[in-house]
Amino acid sequence: MASFWKRWLGKPDAVEGEPSTVPEAYQSSMPAGPGLQAYELQGELGRGAMAVVHLARERATDRMVAIKRLALQREFAAEDLADVQQRFMREARAAGHLHHPDILQVLDAGEAGPDAWIAMEYVQGQDLSHHTRTAQLLPVTEVLQIARRLALALDYAHGQGVVHRDIKPANVMLDRERGVLKLMDFGIARIADGSRTRTGLVLGTPSFMSPEQLAGLKVDGRSDLYSLGAMVYQLLSGHLPHQSDSMAKLMYQIANEPPADVRHHRPELPESLALVLALALEKRPELRYASGAQMAQDLEAVIVQWSKAAERTAVSAGASTRATELLSPATGVDPFAQTVRLNTTEAGQNPLASQPDTKP
Repeated sequence: MASFWKRWLGKPDAVEGEPSTVPEAYQSSMPAGPGLQAYELQGELGRGAMAVVHLARERATDRMVAIKRLALQREFAAEDLADVQQRFMREARAAGHLHHPDILQVLDAGEAGPDAWIAMEYVQGQDLSHHTRTAQLLPVTEVLQIARRLALALDYAHGQGVVHRDIKPANVMLDRERGVLKLMDFGIARIADGSRTRTGLVLGTPSFMSPEQLAGLKVDGRSDLYSLGAMVYQLLSGHLPHQSDSMAKLMYQIANEPPADVRHHRPELPESLALVLALALEKRPELRYASGAQMAQDLEAVIVQWSKAAERTAVSAGASTRATELLSPATGVDPFAQTVRLNTTEAGQNPLASQPDTKP
């Protein structure tokens, strides 16, 4: 946690000698290419604290790509820039080796003076932050399918030795019409982690960060799975696992307090789903899912259970509809309700009043 506060307060962190999460196979520098001149920058797609993303046309192929330009000189001390640029290229190279349908493909990267840039495949859609409010939540089944796909994508990346470190709704692009899902920004969080300025803390709120990441400890794939659990929790409920107006209190909650059961916000969710999220959000990494594949397997089981429950509900609703169809089509009234019923006093053929007196 001390490391987090150093970054937050603008106190220097050690940059040189910091262990890298990039596998040794990716440590060599990325081959020099034609640079940004290979692309024709067009409209701006988005802007953040550290970067600007442009739509661009690759001149050689005429395909459209997205170019993210990172203002490193604004975020890092001058004496650290060379080291940061080298680290950026290592991270970009590692991300470029990831080839998975649900991971945004890194195509190229380079330096532009003291700054850096990265070229990525261009996809349409919206990031998942648009579906984190209670009025805009996605259907439960869709959220679970997204979570399963992301868990498998992370399992693949972790198998390649690459940890994302910044799983959150804003880093997942979704095109619902085409069924396209893309996890973005592998390696960018690693670069931002070394910033000595307050603006360099591009993660903003630590709401999706694992306890060990907040504490400045070494992280592995299980940290990403914690972040995925926090994101799914929000996509299902419109609430974060931990919320506070105080940064210090929020960090304390993440490190020490268990989150509320997701059914506190949505009682109709199944217990099995609540258990999956509780396991993903365990404070200690050794108690969480060991891999994204394990988490995906449990999510698949929840999807099957939820789908069967939905089918039963539909069958029940169908039975209710058929009962309604028995009503008179002309009046909409149950024809049996029109039956004239006898008065109970007239039901017997020999009323008590007509019986002869049998007393002696």
